[in-house]
Amino acid sequence: MSRNITPEQLDLTALLKPGDAIVMGQACGEPTTLLEALIKQGRHVDGLKLFIATSFSGLFNADTVDSFALSSMGAIGALRSMTKIGKLQVIPVHVSQVAPLIAAGIIPCDVAMVQLSPADEKGDHSCGLISDYVGAAVDKARLVIAEINQQVPFTPGETVAGSDIDVAVPVDRCPVEVRPATISELDEKIARHCAEYIGDGSVIQTGVGAVPDAILRLLHDRRDLGVHSGMLGDGLVDLAEAGVLTNARKEIDQGISINGALIGTRRLYDWADRNPAIRMCATSYTHDAAVLAQLSRLVTINSAIEVDLTGQVNAEQSGAAYLGGTGGQVDFVRAGARSPGGAAITALSATAKGGTLSKIVSKLSGPVTTARTEVDVIVTEYGSAELKGQPLAERARRLVAIAHPDFREELDREAHIISARGY
Repeated sequence: MSRNITPEQLDLTALLKPGDAIVMGQACGEPTTLLEALIKQGRHVDGLKLFIATSFSGLFNADTVDSFALSSMGAIGALRSMTKIGKLQVIPVHVSQVAPLIAAGIIPCDVAMVQLSPADEKGDHSCGLISDYVGAAVDKARLVIAEINQQVPFTPGETVAGSDIDVAVPVDRCPVEVRPATISELDEKIARHCAEYIGDGSVIQTGVGAVPDAILRLLHDRRDLGVHSGMLGDGLVDLAEAGVLTNARKEIDQGISINGALIGTRRLYDWADRNPAIRMCATSYTHDAAVLAQLSRLVTINSAIEVDLTGQVNAEQSGAAYLGGTGGQVDFVRAGARSPGGAAITALSATAKGGTLSKIVSKLSGPVTTARTEVDVIVTEYGSAELKGQPLAERARRLVAIAHPDFREELDREAHIISARGY
């Protein structure tokens, strides 16, 4: 039976042991009350380590991370600023592998700090806004501290039994929110090319941000769209309320949007509360190859920092600056590219730094996130390049065609070199 204590009574110095490894709920499921306590009290416990996959709370900065050693699967959200000051250790890992690595003890988890909804009549708590690796952390941890937030929706799907909680901290505060991004004319151009691949009955996987939001706005004339995604934002509500999102044609989970993370605002959270049209699942379901293989017309949409002329995708690092992460990109690119009637789209603007730098490049400045053997469709504001099954020379030609005009002549010379050598 869990012990209920108020935030004011929470004494982490009495609960934590020196050297403890803490795994914390991420994104909008970040338990901010527990994190605030850890920032304040953690410096009094030696050698604490904290793993969190993403953060949007704004609580991490140069001063607060002195309470613990911080690690993550990427520089996503507010964590990007931590890489710039050398305060974040990045673990290159697919998001689908985080839970198995926790279970195996490779990502250590002595303490799980999670945010949950109030309990139902059976005493179970919904994982609420994030379901990815929460269950794995709760199962592995010696100590489970749960922030029970009155304002977190009870979403169908993953739950945590009250008996699995050691310390419950009831709170009533707004969970972390991520406001919809401002959509620019450039975003709209990219979105229009992406939307051409989404027809009636398509099943969508996408992230959050300006381009995904712009894409969703273009789909209100479609019929019977479905969702199977690792994360979703407020645009999901618009599609549902317009009657476009029915999930009626999916081979599995008919009538239900499958998701792992709700990243949005109160509008999204209220819509998801006890809504049988959505199910929040762990990554063992949202990203599983065998599950995804059952879906036809699966269209996956992911982003990139740069793409080289052979189709290699870098979504992590530009030079010395770590800007993103592996996330679920590779899992979904593979699935979309293999789905009958589907597509795997990698979307990016053609240039960076005010138009002075091409994102279609002859050589990547960072690691290969998605291999050229997996890549399917690359989209910029200048069009789409379908690369699957194409030889290297043709890939280069198609990618040059969607690069910014200012860089095409230089890239074309590089493409001729690829064509001449054949590899």
